[in-house]
Amino acid sequence: MSKPLILGAVAYDPKVVTIWEGFKTYFAEHDFAFDYVLYSNYEQQVASHFAGQFHVAWNSPLAWIEAERLAAKRGRTAAAIAMRDTDRDLTSVIVARRNTSIASLADLKGKRVAVGAKDSPQATLIPLELIAKSGLTPCVDFEVIYFNIGEGKHGDHIGGERDAAKALMAGKADACCILDANRVLFAKEATLPTAETHIVATTEPFDHCNFTVLDGAPRPASERFVELLLAMSYTDPKVRPLLDMEGLKQWLPGRLSGYAALNRAVDRFQFLDSFLQG
Repeated sequence: MSKPLILGAVAYDPKVVTIWEGFKTYFAEHDFAFDYVLYSNYEQQVASHFAGQFHVAWNSPLAWIEAERLAAKRGRTAAAIAMRDTDRDLTSVIVARRNTSIASLADLKGKRVAVGAKDSPQATLIPLELIAKSGLTPCVDFEVIYFNIGEGKHGDHIGGERDAAKALMAGKADACCILDANRVLFAKEATLPTAETHIVATTEPFDHCNFTVLDGAPRPASERFVELLLAMSYTDPKVRPLLDMEGLKQWLPGRLSGYAALNRAVDRFQFLDSFLQG
């Protein structure tokens, strides 16, 4: 019996077990040995990947940058081999209430900006970098209110963004930073009514999660893993529930062009300095 390809993933929600058990069954039906291990946070997952405890990581965008930079520091290489169709070209927005004078980023000076967890790319790092690029320094020129739900999970938990939106509507913040897709969701929930809010600014498009391998990963198994992912069809009634749970309709090859904004944020705020020195 061949040794399984082992995946590392973060258990951001109980459904993660259901998801990867389903993928394990799918792979078994295609004679591909596969297993997985779960972690409580991405920093431990990245460290365990470099320790050789598994072969391929399901990484958040920030975890990808952690892996890429740690690999470069150690003279190794990291590669993004696959991602969801829904991981590409996302945007985040900075939202304010319509009954305020906030019409541009410059108007945030002296105001309170609600964000997600400190390590959330979409609800904190990328939008704060956009504001900083406009000339306002976070926590100096304006107050940053963090909602640190699921810290260590890099914003995978939507709760921090929802609480930031609630703070805006309750008058406890003057603006909030959220993924645009979540703005649409919160509008449907009536958490962030469209009629009462407006978008102050939108970030450049960015990419989200990817499957990451390091040099030394078993190449034939990794290639077969990607081949089977790309072959999954949303029209297949056995496959569709798995794709729905993981929030996609099609797997795509990995790409790196969508991580520029997060790389700038990491550099501007020196966000990974302590991680890379540890």
